[in-house]
Amino acid sequence: MDLPPSHGPTLEVAQAFITLADTLVTGFDVIEFMHGLAEQCVRLLGVDAAGLLFAAPGEKLRLVGASSEQSRLLELFQLQTDQGPCLDCFATGQSVHCADLATAEPMRCWPRFAEQAGVNGFRAVDALPMRLRNQVIGAMNLFRQEPGEMPAPTVALAQALADIATIGLLQERTIREGQVLSEQLQHALNSRAVIEQAKGMLSERYTLPMEQSFVVLRRHARDHNRHLTELAREVVARAADPGLMPFPPAPSAEDADPTP
Repeated sequence: MDLPPSHGPTLEVAQAFITLADTLVTGFDVIEFMHGLAEQCVRLLGVDAAGLLFAAPGEKLRLVGASSEQSRLLELFQLQTDQGPCLDCFATGQSVHCADLATAEPMRCWPRFAEQAGVNGFRAVDALPMRLRNQVIGAMNLFRQEPGEMPAPTVALAQALADIATIGLLQERTIREGQVLSEQLQHALNSRAVIEQAKGMLSERYTLPMEQSFVVLRRHARDHNRHLTELAREVVARAADPGLMPFPPAPSAEDADPTP
């Protein structure tokens, strides 16, 4: 990629890409990451301000990063009025470029946004999708005070920044979701183990079949609005004894322990 001469040393661009790609650092924070991306855009692209909108799966767009108070307010205005280039970009997955917000086309498409952008001192805007293949997770707005087309090399660099940030965010999300799933699975296995211990203790203490022990444990938990695993831990620690309750009849299909 040929970089515009005004964008500073290639080393600075490379460092920005490394920073955006590394989302697996300890204490990673999405909001801090997106604010950093907005600041990188202003520094590397020669724009006057930047704003980032992001949507978690199944949720609406939210403002998660802005390089200035003016861009923050303008992004919020977009969301409140439900009109603007960033919303169109997110909806279509395609970039949106407006060289002059004071002309007829933007005034027709986004009249309130175009007017508010002028109030905040912006005359041109470019919205780029944060997209990986067919998955669009957000959009990046680049604001300029002077009208005019953004140079093609600058657009290419801007999209590359958006792309690498998208890959980093999706990578972090995938790993985080995998960790949550792993933790949930481990919790389930631990719960199953302590329930088996409690069943064995009740079975031995009262000469009950294992199935009957589970029924005693489960019904006591239900009758006293307790979590089954929590009660099982107390039984194992000899802090509770649901076996002292009247023994129920043979387990029904509902109460029977599903473990073979």
